[in-house]
Amino acid sequence: MSNNRSGVFFGGLMLGATIGALTGLLVAPRTGRETRKILKKSANAIPDLAEDLSTSVQIQADRLSASALRNWDETLDRLREAIAAGVDASQRETQVLKRQTSVEDSDSLPQQLERS
Repeated sequence: MSNNRSGVFFGGLMLGATIGALTGLLVAPRTGRETRKILKKSANAIPDLAEDLSTSVQIQADRLSASALRNWDETLDRLREAIAAGVDASQRETQVLKRQTSVEDSDSLPQQLERS
């Protein structure tokens, strides 16, 4: 969860820095020629900025994916253990019931013989 938040934070930071820089350029008391030159340099830097942001987002997505995969594997392991425990408990209960049934049957056999 923190990986996702840090990715959002850095993305917001980069976007805020870009917007702040452009706003500062447009409001600053420079000549039109100077402002255009600075804007051109900034525009040329945008692809690099976008690539950096894309890489950052990809890294965060990979971390999130790896974390989700680990959680999924752990959940599957716990589920397998729970199923195995349930099967064992069911088998033990079945054996107990069979023993009880065979004891009840053996107890009723002499009574049946006496009636005959």
